[in-house]
Amino acid sequence: MNQRALIATAAASLLSTLLVATPAMAQEKEKCYGIAEAGKNDCANLAGTHSCAGQSKLSMDTGEWKYVAKGTCASMKGMLADAAKEKSKMAMEKKS
Repeated sequence: MNQRALIATAAASLLSTLLVATPAMAQEKEKCYGIAEAGKNDCANLAGTHSCAGQSKLSMDTGEWKYVAKGTCASMKGMLADAAKEKSKMAMEKKS
């Protein structure tokens, strides 16, 4: 095998490894609600009052989230999406 073929094979192998590994790495994180400090959320909140990271006004707001390693949210005293939505729904019903 000549040097060009060896380099091409190595590059193709590396590229395919990166393409396969990227989705797996993305699956290792989950949204954890209620743990973000004010101004340190990762993106849009449940209420839809903003759509960008860093716009949370209150610390530990149940509608704000951060990405955390999968399986660690509960130990951080946070909630996954379904629990956060239910808690927000109950809070809205109390206000009505």
